[in-house]
Amino acid sequence: MKQSKFFIRLKELRKENKISQMELAKRTGLTQPSLARWEKQKSYPTSEDLCILSEYFNVSVDYLLGLSDY
Repeated sequence: MKQSKFFIRLKELRKENKISQMELAKRTGLTQPSLARWEKQKSYPTSEDLCILSEYFNVSVDYLLGLSDY
């Protein structure tokens, strides 16, 4: 995983959509502490978590991971 890209893209997508970590957690079923750890590069999401985020933001998992630019 290109770690720096994931952490950057997650935060960018959240900010672009004007959504807090808490609101994103509520809307996706993920936890706010997990989102905070991911954005701070302290832990990594599971493949299931990546699928949830990609579906919510309507982007590919490859985009989230920094493997594509769309």
